[in-house]
Amino acid sequence: MSQSMWTHPRVSRRTAVQAGAVGLLGLGANHLSALRAEASESVSSNATAKSCIYIFLSGGLAQQDSFDMKPHAPDTIRGEFNPIATNTPGIEICEHLPLLAQRSELWALVRSLTHPSNDHTRSHYMMLTGRTETSPGWRGDRKPRSTDWPSIASVVGDAVPLRNHNLPPAVMLPERLVHWSGGVIPGAYGGQMGHQRDPFIIQATHYGDPFWRGAYPEYSFFQLPKKDPTSDEPRLFQAPNLKLPGELAGTRFDSRLHLLETVDAQRREMETSAISQQYDVHRESAISLLASGDVRRAIDVTRADDATQERYGRNSFGWSLLMAYRLVEAGVNMVQVNLGNNEGWDTHGDAFWRLKDKLFPPTDRALSALLDDLNSSGLLDETLIVMGGEFGRTPKISHLADHYDAPGRDHWGAAQSLFVAGGGVKGGNVIGKTDADAAYPIADPQTPENMAATIYTALGLPPTATWQDELNRPHQIFYGEPIKGLM
Repeated sequence: MSQSMWTHPRVSRRTAVQAGAVGLLGLGANHLSALRAEASESVSSNATAKSCIYIFLSGGLAQQDSFDMKPHAPDTIRGEFNPIATNTPGIEICEHLPLLAQRSELWALVRSLTHPSNDHTRSHYMMLTGRTETSPGWRGDRKPRSTDWPSIASVVGDAVPLRNHNLPPAVMLPERLVHWSGGVIPGAYGGQMGHQRDPFIIQATHYGDPFWRGAYPEYSFFQLPKKDPTSDEPRLFQAPNLKLPGELAGTRFDSRLHLLETVDAQRREMETSAISQQYDVHRESAISLLASGDVRRAIDVTRADDATQERYGRNSFGWSLLMAYRLVEAGVNMVQVNLGNNEGWDTHGDAFWRLKDKLFPPTDRALSALLDDLNSSGLLDETLIVMGGEFGRTPKISHLADHYDAPGRDHWGAAQSLFVAGGGVKGGNVIGKTDADAAYPIADPQTPENMAATIYTALGLPPTATWQDELNRPHQIFYGEPIKGLM
């Protein structure tokens, strides 16, 4: 795909009206020049990356069964999988990740990330915001609040200069992180920065029963094997279906007809609101995505050519990472890819067949294809990839026989492995070490703050970087140090 297909003119007010978007989005350019100038001054020339893809494995990947295997541990700890050699001498990973093993010169591992929580919601919050300490007013009740710390995606989207002024600075796909109960996991949004700095959400996945998990339609599975699903397994992956940030989002805009009906009302509201000026950059980005047929077709990844879909996989994991590649290629600064709806990596039971047959194959294929495409296009050197979940899994294998037919592992915040590639990362490299059971770091322990600092530093933000609230009060961005030895 040529870069030229992504370059298109700014959308005029006339075009926006014809697209039915101006009333909703309130097109204006009041502060764009000032915002861009301010952003440009805040970025260091030492940046090793221009963009970041943060792959989030909601539910928590077991480090002992993937990137930090302990083959000499007792049977109750080491699990059913064997390690295989990678192309880098001395580095071994799970036998069910063979494509990644062949590309080890392109990626590195951090085996010593640690934090103190075993709770899904709080751990999501830590790993999405890069802050171990929760914010004032934190309740842990799966409701994002304006008092939350801003997400890493929101910080990057706000602080890093736009590469393409017609596209959003930060995108989250293919869905929000939603708990099976219906609650929205906090930590992925603007929080204290304001709703206008939420990442754009491309809602491409469509579920019935929330207990369907995995990379559908090829690799879906039902989370509760001793209960019957209430609907057929999901099969539809359709994008883009854009959700606008903050106060502009909501079900009332899901219908195109309703959108057109609300054009005039929204225009009046936003033109009379002083705070509307802060939405300008988001509105221009949204209009570009909504009005450009080329862009819409390009991120409708299910229509990619057969060879591309075969390499990535014809499933929600493959389509999501292909979309991430195309967005980075287009000039989006930050793409958060949520692989695993409803905490799909939460392998309390039936862990080994789920990992072997349902979770590792689509991840191995899609991530390898992403590395290949970034590498062959020359974009890997300027695109940082970070992959992790909210925590790791317990060293000891357990069996919740009332719920699952086979054993698994429980929540474990004390240790997890991060997969890191591109953007100046030294490939074929391992940072940190855990004990004999992969339970605790014994060398180079790292924190969510250090992970976030690594992303910010790679993208050129200096340690003194700040973001400003509506009252122009500065708030620091860095709360840790970049992971040493990774770059």
